[in-house]
Amino acid sequence: MTHAVLVTGGGGQLGTELQRCAWPEGWEVVALDVADLDLADTAAIARVVASRDWAAVINGAAYTAVDKAESDVVTAWAVNALAPAAFGEACAKAGIPLVQVSTDYVFPGDKPGAWEPDDAVAPLSVYGASKLGGELAVRTSGARAVVVRTAWVVSAHGSNFIKTMLRVAAERDTLRVVDDQTGSPTGAADLAQALMTIAVRLVEDADAPTGTYHFSNAGPVTWAGFAREIFRQSGLRGGPVAAVEGITTADYPTPARRPANSLLSHDAIQRAYGITPRPWQDALGDILDELIGAVT
Repeated sequence: MTHAVLVTGGGGQLGTELQRCAWPEGWEVVALDVADLDLADTAAIARVVASRDWAAVINGAAYTAVDKAESDVVTAWAVNALAPAAFGEACAKAGIPLVQVSTDYVFPGDKPGAWEPDDAVAPLSVYGASKLGGELAVRTSGARAVVVRTAWVVSAHGSNFIKTMLRVAAERDTLRVVDDQTGSPTGAADLAQALMTIAVRLVEDADAPTGTYHFSNAGPVTWAGFAREIFRQSGLRGGPVAAVEGITTADYPTPARRPANSLLSHDAIQRAYGITPRPWQDALGDILDELIGAVT
């Protein structure tokens, strides 16, 4: 028997890595991208979920242009809130589990220490609010669902902080990077592995835990600290290097407000699913191996 998993955001960082995961024998990933499924079309979502006997759905697609969302509110809410609502309704009707990916941006970022899944939410931006809307829609849909919040996703694919730093370092000797926002980078491959573990368990175990969990790689760092480690490891591989000057959030104004603290607690996902994230520095090393080459 084949277990077919529907994955959205097939061309993105997470969708790419979900297709590269070593799924158990008998499992098949069908990844759809924006050309295959318009997430603003809730009727199309319902048709896709009803189109075959899926084992589970992983909704990894999102409107992630955080600053653009401030002036593109309706589109952000359509993709980040109404699409998850449609997936939740369709999965409930089909009797299949749904894994919904969410974000640290649902939090205000004003807490010392790591955020727990049941901490009070208070998003600072349209993006964060729309993603929270998606969470609420999924939770109230009646589907067996797991919401996984993540943060600072990076990989060897698409657009992300690592690739931006390497590109700009090839042009400049010194980069100014925000040094008063703290979080944990998340390798898309590590996140994909966690989502695969959860989806398989939900399908195979009717009593698998549901609810909201957090996943990122382990260890706190600021964006500037992250950049410094990128260049340290890049230098070991003969890649681009640059000096990093730390600046404040106020020195780099953006349309959307960012949480000052995005650290996510992993206690709940460790208890429920036995998932223990590895240090972000290790995930970074794997990504740089792919982008530049292994350390010789």
